[in-house]
Amino acid sequence: MYEVNFVTAAQARKFAALSAEQQSRLIKMVELYPSTRELGRRFSQAARELHFVGGSVRDALMGRAGNDIDLCTDAHPEQILALLQDWADTTWTTGIEFGTVGAARRGARVEITTFRADSYDRISRNPHVRYGNSLVDDLLRRDFTINAMAVSVSDGTFTDPFGGLEDLAAQQIRTPGTATDSFSDDPLRMLRAARFAAQLEFSLTEDVIAAMSSMAEQITRITAERIRDELSKLLCGGDPVAGIRLLVHTGLAEQILPELPGMRLAIDEHHQHKDVYEHSITVLSQAIELEDPASAEGSPDLVLRLAALLHDIGKPATRRNEPGGSVSFHHHEVVGAKLVRKRLRELRYSKDVVEAVSGLVFLHLRFHGYSRGEWTDSAVRRYVADAGLLLPRLHRLVRSDCTTRNRRRAAILAATYDSLEERIAALQAQEDLAKIRPDLDGNDIMRLLGLPPGPQVGKAWRYLKELRLSNGPLTREEAQAQLRSWAAQQDAES
Repeated sequence: MYEVNFVTAAQARKFAALSAEQQSRLIKMVELYPSTRELGRRFSQAARELHFVGGSVRDALMGRAGNDIDLCTDAHPEQILALLQDWADTTWTTGIEFGTVGAARRGARVEITTFRADSYDRISRNPHVRYGNSLVDDLLRRDFTINAMAVSVSDGTFTDPFGGLEDLAAQQIRTPGTATDSFSDDPLRMLRAARFAAQLEFSLTEDVIAAMSSMAEQITRITAERIRDELSKLLCGGDPVAGIRLLVHTGLAEQILPELPGMRLAIDEHHQHKDVYEHSITVLSQAIELEDPASAEGSPDLVLRLAALLHDIGKPATRRNEPGGSVSFHHHEVVGAKLVRKRLRELRYSKDVVEAVSGLVFLHLRFHGYSRGEWTDSAVRRYVADAGLLLPRLHRLVRSDCTTRNRRRAAILAATYDSLEERIAALQAQEDLAKIRPDLDGNDIMRLLGLPPGPQVGKAWRYLKELRLSNGPLTREEAQAQLRSWAAQQDAES
């Protein structure tokens, strides 16, 4: 069995202060990855260092060990590749220009990075890659102290020069050096700080928050794709609200998602309305509570969380002060859907995510017409047809959008939506609402009306689709009769 060794007596005392469970996790970390132990022997025989580092050590101490393993070494990439021969099932070198080689063996994935002593031009994010020969120097260049701990694969030596153990115990995010220097080197670390606050539910030290606030504009040096990835991880964390509040508080949101702080509308004594930003935060929290890990959407559900956070971003642009002191936001769902589509495209989200989130934002108010008791079966069919595959998410979003403190009103809204879902289920039992199509297809239309392929066939198809939504399923004979009548009317009008 491995034993943990310490570089200094101070580190040994810090380790002794950990719980017995955490000590056990760290001691056994190497034993959890038998393939890596074999690799450690190879590096040791070649007189090279090999250490677990970064998230691997942090997650092991937190009981979150996963399949991906981060390692660092004093060996250069070509030496790493040589040592991986006859050990790895496969290797990849996509990160080799930054000193990283990837490998997989028996289902376990490792990334091995040469010690780095990079310098930054502080204009772009890309470092001038320079290999180092010191583990401590390598740890100094890492983002946060909780990611700047290492355990030797060969002999179990534990290295924590910047107090990562103490910060882990205190559940706080702090940088190894000054926060200003760290974020100047890599502004993406500001977003990572907020993301870790959401994922790990840790707090940030005052100097980290101060640096984020003063340097928020530096995030524009980062590509949209990297910002998107961090934002998505933040939203899918255990406490995304904490991360979102940090982005808004520090001014980072103003740079990457300006519509979010833009929802903090000024409230005056004459025109009262709810705080749209706080309302959106509450809707996000309530949507998360409604997620179902066993559902097709799963949990965390990035699309639902984005929609919940952004469903009202059209309100600032549509706000109107009405006579009598009320405030209106007419058609904010239409404006909001357009703003969501534009912003998410700029953040390089996939087309599927953009269309799903904007679709939910566009539809989130539709239900309120139902509460007035005006919906026919046709309207219910249209609600389901327009939502399509988004319907389960739309159910959750609409229910989450009720943030009133009036218990009676909240109960009425919940009961009304229960009624809508019951009607949907009843109609679903009679007809497949999720796959509503005209009762005749394009070939039937061309054959019946003697038409060649073209726009007129599409027009006839859309007429039959509307007929299907309004009246429900028709027999084939009924559909043919309706189509002939429609075609005759078209001829008469032309």
